[in-house]
Amino acid sequence: MSPGIISQEVNGRQEPTEAARDERHGRRRRVAVVGAGLVGSLAALNFARMGNDVDLYEYREDIRQALVVQGRSINLALSQRGRKALAAVGLEQEVLATAIPMRGRMLHDVRGNSSVVLYDPINKQCLYSVGRRQLNEVLLNACDKLPNIRCHFEHKLTSANLREGSMEFRNPAKEAVAAQADLIVGCDGAFSSVRQHLVRLPGFNYSQEYIETGYLELCIPSKSGDFQMPANYLHIWPRNTFMMIALPNQDKSFTVTLSMPFEIFASIQNQNDLLAFFKLHFRDALPLIGEQQLIKDFFKTRPQFLVSIKCRPYHYADKALILGDAAHAMVPYYGQGMNAGMEDVTLLTDILAKQLPLDETLALFTESRWQDAFAICDLAMYNYVEMRDLTKRWTFRLRKWLDTLLFRLFPGWIPLYNSVSFSSMPYRQCIANRKWQDQLLKRISGATILTAIVAGGAIYAQRFI
Repeated sequence: MSPGIISQEVNGRQEPTEAARDERHGRRRRVAVVGAGLVGSLAALNFARMGNDVDLYEYREDIRQALVVQGRSINLALSQRGRKALAAVGLEQEVLATAIPMRGRMLHDVRGNSSVVLYDPINKQCLYSVGRRQLNEVLLNACDKLPNIRCHFEHKLTSANLREGSMEFRNPAKEAVAAQADLIVGCDGAFSSVRQHLVRLPGFNYSQEYIETGYLELCIPSKSGDFQMPANYLHIWPRNTFMMIALPNQDKSFTVTLSMPFEIFASIQNQNDLLAFFKLHFRDALPLIGEQQLIKDFFKTRPQFLVSIKCRPYHYADKALILGDAAHAMVPYYGQGMNAGMEDVTLLTDILAKQLPLDETLALFTESRWQDAFAICDLAMYNYVEMRDLTKRWTFRLRKWLDTLLFRLFPGWIPLYNSVSFSSMPYRQCIANRKWQDQLLKRISGATILTAIVAGGAIYAQRFI
């Protein structure tokens, strides 16, 4: 399935080529993608561009018609893996045109002072803050341009028989809608209905872990039509066991995420508790948010849970597959959830291009992906500790300085954050690189200390000769 000849423009619409239509020995495969979020709509695009007939199902209403989108963070950090996936379908530049570059972390201490730690002082690479809704709309609009994608909104999957490829949905009228597909692709999030059916099959391994930290979303509004803080940074208020972060939005506001253990949330019972807490821990952020807005946003919802999910295999025979959060939900502290999900689609598309039998293709995808998915789930857990605590330590600043120096002198020395966010290096290799770098630095520091001791001893001994 050569991605170079998969579609052509006809009367303003993208039409699959004859070669694409004739894939799989002359038969177009019918693919059902469950979940029309970022990964689902991207997956639908890729399957359709290969000449398959795609039905895209979403239990929510069309996000392009919704007045308010509930339950999801409104902005995300787009990095290299996501950019690569968008570039493959010709959408990268459209997305970047309105994205806000974030060049590093701006750290805010308890006294209200701030300092900057750049992500990549050498090559000037950055993350991009993108609106979830806007990105989803771009992907769905691209789906609408392909005649072999049919979108079904407000269709909730209620049952499925993966062996037979049959599904049943409930539509807005509460009617049962039957559907059939050669391949069912679950892109329906951390609490995936498709994965629930995989769990029932023998040989499927699954684990989930809820962390003791919850989160609430707040907002720093714009003022006089402009940002209240420098826009080109990811802002962090690290406070040992909890933290607050803020990402810039296109409307000049910041989405603020307060992450704390549930017991701390529970200790804040009323508005006086809340204001006292913010005056103590986030004194510079309080006037930016506004006291009344803080009270309103804090108490209108309960703190949300965060879960990390690992499972394998990601497929069943040649009948079903899960991608994105359905396959590997992670806590959001490395900004890789969306990027990893989009990279799933990139990897799957590359494997499909080999034109193997579909069961071999899906098995190869699982084997190629699960270790990296496990690795990024673990890295996301680690980065929460780094963001809430380590970033304010002098040892973190020293290591960041040393990584930057060695990266400047030896391009083969790639810091962990750079390899995760600014390359397509497999996640497990990113960790392996970090391990040998740590070992090398320990040996060097050990040798340096030993040399200093020996030299000092020699100087001391000279005094008595």
